[in-house]
Amino acid sequence: MLSSSGVRVGSRAVFSPLITGLIRKPSDFRALHLAPPFLLDDYIPRYQLLSEVEASKKRSLAYAHLRNCNLCPRLCGVNRYETTGMCLIGENVKVNVIAPHFGEEPCIQGHNGSGSVFFSGCNLRCTFCQNHDIAHQRNGFDLTPEELAQWYVKLQDVGHVHNINLITPEHVVPQVALSILHARDLGLKLPIVYNTSAFDSLASLELMDGLVDIYLPDFKVWNKATSQRLLKAEDYASTAAESVKAMHAQVGDLCFTGDGIAKKGVLVRHLVMPGKEAEGEQIMKFLAENVSRDIFVNIMEQYRPDAHVGKPKRKTKKEPANQQGEEEVRYADINRPVTKEEISTVRKAAEAVGLWRFCDPPRHDGFAI
Repeated sequence: MLSSSGVRVGSRAVFSPLITGLIRKPSDFRALHLAPPFLLDDYIPRYQLLSEVEASKKRSLAYAHLRNCNLCPRLCGVNRYETTGMCLIGENVKVNVIAPHFGEEPCIQGHNGSGSVFFSGCNLRCTFCQNHDIAHQRNGFDLTPEELAQWYVKLQDVGHVHNINLITPEHVVPQVALSILHARDLGLKLPIVYNTSAFDSLASLELMDGLVDIYLPDFKVWNKATSQRLLKAEDYASTAAESVKAMHAQVGDLCFTGDGIAKKGVLVRHLVMPGKEAEGEQIMKFLAENVSRDIFVNIMEQYRPDAHVGKPKRKTKKEPANQQGEEEVRYADINRPVTKEEISTVRKAAEAVGLWRFCDPPRHDGFAI
């Protein structure tokens, strides 16, 4: 509907040239998050559309990868029926928590929660890991792919969650693929969220193609030196960059149904870290120029010193004593919360390169969906 001044009412604000004195081109205006092509009438999970032949091929590949584990970028090459590689997980998955989760993005958790499965173990060794008790200490219980599939169905039928959220699955991709296919036979009908550190290989993403609906990568850092020092993986940034591009090629930009719940696409997270805002700027530039300016981004501010950060530094005989008598700590440069200025710097950089779909808190009293 148009008002008497020629301003469209009920949609995004469009100012008349009579008011602003400016003439705006149509390309200057961007669609809303829930406007086509980001709005879905309905959605059928991708694994429901696989033929039996395609499903059988994925099962065969999954079993083959377990016998020669080369799916994650570590390329350990071990037989996981007999031993373990860097992730320390064998033929079965180790799970710490399975429950409806309300700590995700509003479009992921919705009203009923996200059906989260927290896998123990990890193929990274982040010195600041916020879930180090799960990722580094292998706490939890063992499940076969078939038992894991039964939990998915329980989350659906009893928890009434909006999706199945697989958290840190990079090192258990074969088992996850088998569990999704088995859950399909048991009646699972929810979208699958692949919640990852982005340290995935193209081979693992190829196996997950057709099984995953939403990719939720956390693109952490950009520089090689930072990757090696803080993540113990020098090739992290290059691997993550290729992984995010492959994810987007599979499922595209994030799309929602009319209730505001995400159903398919990519949502990229970036945890802003102390003193690393320049790397965040590089990540935003990469996303805009090499993936999509319409990609949905969550610039996160909840970094806190954890895991090895701030712990007393190990002393060696060659190391001179601290003249001030202060106890030195490990990773002192990131042993503090992130500042508002650092977060703002990354956000402004994202906007400057054309990104516009952000996970922001609602500007109203209702739900953030």
